[in-house]
Parts: sequence; C-alpha cells; structure tokens
Amino acid sequence: MRSRLALVLWLSGLTVVGWAAPIDDALPSSAELAAIWDRTHLPSPLPPLVRHADVVAAIGRATAATPDLVRSEVIGESVAGRSIAHLWLGRGPLHVLLWSQMHGDEPTATVALFDVVQYLQTRRASPHVERMLSRLTIHMVPMLNPDGAEVPERRNAQGIDINRDALRLQTPEGRALKALRDRLNPPIGFNLHNQNWRTSVAQSGRPAAMSLLAVAYDEARSDNPGRVRAKKVAAIVRDAVEPLAPGMVARYDDEFEVRAFGDNLTKWGTSVVLIETGPVQGADPDRLLVKMNFVALLTALDALATGRIDDVDPARYETLPFNQSNLLHTLIVNATVVAGTGVPSFTADIGLGGSRVVRDVSGERRVGFEARIDDLGDLRVFGALETIDATGLTAAPLWDPALNPGAIVRLPEGRLSGPTIAVGQPARIVLLRPGDAGTYRVERIVIVE
Repeated sequence: MRSRLALVLWLSGLTVVGWAAPIDDALPSSAELAAIWDRTHLPSPLPPLVRHADVVAAIGRATAATPDLVRSEVIGESVAGRSIAHLWLGRGPLHVLLWSQMHGDEPTATVALFDVVQYLQTRRASPHVERMLSRLTIHMVPMLNPDGAEVPERRNAQGIDINRDALRLQTPEGRALKALRDRLNPPIGFNLHNQNWRTSVAQSGRPAAMSLLAVAYDEARSDNPGRVRAKKVAAIVRDAVEPLAPGMVARYDDEFEVRAFGDNLTKWGTSVVLIETGPVQGADPDRLLVKMNFVALLTALDALATGRIDDVDPARYETLPFNQSNLLHTLIVNATVVAGTGVPSFTADIGLGGSRVVRDVSGERRVGFEARIDDLGDLRVFGALETIDATGLTAAPLWDPALNPGAIVRLPEGRLSGPTIAVGQPARIVLLRPGDAGTYRVERIVIVE
C-alpha cells in the first residue's frame, strides 16, 4: 500500500486537509461499476413509469434496511399534496446535494439515485465506501416534482416550470429545495435532468447520451473556485461515462439564466453540476441511461471524497463539444418519394422525429414514442438513432395498415385521402421495391411509436 498523500477538500471556500486514497482502496473502474449495476441494480419500473408512490416505497425500504445509515424526512408538499422527501447518508464534513425530477417527465436519475443508495448500503464495509461515508454527507431529493411525474409532464400542477422559479419562489417545490439548500449550505450540488431526444453531440450525428454543465453564476460566465470545482467534477464524469457511451458525451450550453435554480444556487455558494441524460440507440435505452447515471454519480462522489478532483484538468470539461438539436429518431435516405399528395415523385431523405411519451393502454401505463415526419429533402447534416438506406426503393405513405413485408402491391393513384409524406404527418411509411408491370414488393414498414 502506498503512503497517503495530502489532498484538499473545498468547504464553502475554505480548505480542509485530508488524505488521498491508497491505491488498493480505489473505487472500481467504470466498466466494473457497470458490471456491478448489471448484477445488482434494484428492480424498478422503467424510469418514465416511476410514480410518487414508487419513490415513497423505495425510501421506506432504504431506511428500514439500514436505519443507522440512511435517514429521511419530508421537507415539503407539492401543489397536490404529495410529499417531497430528503434522504441522506454519511457523516462527513463535506455536504453534497443531489436532486432529480425537477421536471416531472425527466426521471432517469431518480432510479439511479436509489441504485447509488443501495450500493453504499450493501458495500459499506468496503474501504472506498467507508471513505465516502466518513468524508461526505450525501443529501438526495428524488422526484422534486411528484405532481409532474404523475402525469407525466415537465411543469408542476400550477403550470410553472420549477427550474425557472428560483427568484419568485411561487412553487412549493421550489421553496422546499431553496430552504434545504439554505439549511445545508452545501458547497456542491448535482442538478439531474433528461434532455430532448433531438439532442446530438455537435454536428457529429451521434446522440448526446449525456450532456454536462458547470453552471454559470453571472452573465460573463466568470470562474471562481466553486465553478472551477464544478468543471473538474464534470471532467471526472466525462471520463467515467465515455467508456460506456463513446463519442456520446457533450457539453450543455452555459449561457446564464437569471431565473434558474442551478445558476442561482451557484451564485448563492453551491456550485452546481448539471447532468442532462439524453437519447441513446437500442430497444432498451433506459437500462444504459440509468447505468450511466449510476457510474457518473458514484465516480463523482468518490472524487470529492478522495480529493482526486484537485488533480483534474478543467480542460477535460471545457473541450467537450457543445450539444445541438441535430438528431432525428429515424432517417430514411435516398428514397424515391411518392408523397400521396398528387405531385410527381422525387428523390429525398425523410426525417422522423419526436419524443418519448407515456400512454395509458387499457389502464396500464406504457412507454412509447410520439413521432411525426420532421423534415423532408436533403437531410445529410442530421444524425439519427437509426438510418435506413432506401437507395433503389420507393417510399410511400402506409395507405393500408394490413400490408406486410413481402407482399406484392400496386401503388394507389393520385392523391391519397389518408396520411401523406409531408412535414407534420404521422411517421407511417412503407418502403417498396419496384417490380414488373407496375407492381412493387413491400420491403419494410417504418412505424415509429
């Protein structure tokens, strides 16, 4: 075991001398943490389906399992009377505040927070966990906006965006968060969100599975010790999650927003790291996104506990490409388009965009995708979660829902009475391969829902 090295922990602008971790007491690597999550993560509904009752139950299980470690309290009620909880664990002098689901329809980190709690509970005897618990006090507010989560939608039951209520404090949820921050006065906080599924890493065409921001506290976007610390923590997160999502980590726009909680908390002395979880490919995107948050948060907490952030170059954050709204869900390229509007056929790309939604199907909540034709024409500057090469194929509106791949059909003539291929129309398209005597073979049905 190598000797312990001096480090610095920032506490409200002051310095406290601690010790660096021995090399054999290190937190597991990102890949190892990801594998641990795969084996041991808590069973829970898909994040978009998590409701207030699920959070209340999870808090009850956590506090009952280790009452000497995990404690909780109610810090307020939502507009509709749902409880807003604060749970905490650890006994260290460095207080860290994490809050999730300020926007009710942004749920990924809520699930990840409880996975972090379970990790710390079940591995509390491990040197790296004991170090975190002895040097940090970790405070969490999962699901700050339970009324929005119930719908689910972004705003609270007043119709107010809580994240734009830091100054007027007209929302009970915002007042609860502000009062907790003022009581704890933590030097660092984590504002945990989800971002639009149109978000890309700059012009790369890749989805921004996670975007990071060291939040500004003035219009000049000045640096002070707190914001530099936030940049270093964001750099730590970048290096932790990039192995899980190569090329899919971006930097969130750092323009100062005078009404926002993150900007004002940073001004009030709690430097804030914003983590925005975004789109990712695959049939089960929630699994990877929760895992990324789990790895990110544990790695950041460990870096704060060990003082490893002292040695981090903020440029690892500052060199991240900015995110952009440059991503489609599905991109059909080089198709011969028969639009169904009566105009002659033409060659174009078809971009299908939209967002994830929660639908009630026979009394059961399910996660789906609400998509429309977002753009049409030369779309080479866009990326997509899925790209379909339609060279040599004809794209037409799905005029008959009973069509199946392999069927031999003829195109309807003239203008269709139903959906067409035009911006704003439903994302229901049939791809056809021309055959003999005016017939076509159905190659693929493209429906995004």
